[in-house]
Amino acid sequence: MYPYKQMPSTPEKKRGMIKNTLAENFGGPISKLGSHQFSLDECPDLTGKVAVVTGGSQGIGFGVAYTLLKHNLAKLYIISVSADVIEKAKATIAAELGQDKADRIIWKQCDLADWRRVKEVAEAIANDTDRLDILVNNSGRGIMNAQLTDYGVDRHMAVNHMGHVVLTSYLLPVMKKTAEQGNVVRISNQSSNAHKGAPADTKFASVAEINRDSGPNGQYGRSKLAGLLYTRYFDRNVTQKGHPNVLMNATHPGFVSTKQSTQDIHEPYPVSGYAMSYGMDPFKKSQFEGAVPTVFAVTTTKNSGQFICAPATPEEASEMAQSDELMENLMELTRNVVTEKTGGESVVSL
Repeated sequence: MYPYKQMPSTPEKKRGMIKNTLAENFGGPISKLGSHQFSLDECPDLTGKVAVVTGGSQGIGFGVAYTLLKHNLAKLYIISVSADVIEKAKATIAAELGQDKADRIIWKQCDLADWRRVKEVAEAIANDTDRLDILVNNSGRGIMNAQLTDYGVDRHMAVNHMGHVVLTSYLLPVMKKTAEQGNVVRISNQSSNAHKGAPADTKFASVAEINRDSGPNGQYGRSKLAGLLYTRYFDRNVTQKGHPNVLMNATHPGFVSTKQSTQDIHEPYPVSGYAMSYGMDPFKKSQFEGAVPTVFAVTTTKNSGQFICAPATPEEASEMAQSDELMENLMELTRNVVTEKTGGESVVSL
């Protein structure tokens, strides 16, 4: 699904590639240069549908949550960490969309690095609803220093990839049931063009490898590469094997003004981070502009296994993102690590 990106063969194609690259990464009028356009106003009516959004109380996740509710989503489960942040998000939605829309939110407190808790939350959601149409795997650790979780696993991989695999796996039965009733179920993984910054020697061969400090950009890039590989794995092993109406795609939002790019970046780069947090600020996308490819992926696309870059352009990923060997290594490592660290409470088999 990810043919390697060759240099364009004609001046016209080169111009098209440049325009798409600009549209993918920057906000305002520049985003209109992309070859595949989509706006949040084009989100279809979602009456009767149910969604789960991780990190849906701030940043891009809030932009997604807000848009889904604006278009009449029946019920929204938001998975996040902070009670204060979700209360502010609900207050904003009540003020701008009405109390009825805010009341459709059900908050589940969860750190995605705590896989036992992720399982509990997923099972609680599955027991609370008879359908699930949309799953947005959005929450993530940004460009920050290496850190281990309580399980002794790199936090970037634990949150950005493994926690979302656990969540998706335990929600999959209700999503399959929803699809079997004639609905299209859509899942998105928040990836990034920064996946190209994954260490060149990435093999996903062991915990020791992923725990090795590869620097802030390397840690982040590797976890975003994992999201792309998981997307291909899911498409191959679920969508193409009996569940054609359960779609999964990965997305790239571009440079977005969020907590990751305005605050977190200063942890690894106390001084030079200002180039990102302030120097790039005039060119960044808003949280709503950053939400566009995800909203497209979970409400509109009819394809699966794609890398959708802002605003809605299917793009080619890196050579590593195409590797079947890396894909299989990653998912085997994910199953083994989660099984070992949770005492046998493994990822549900896909």
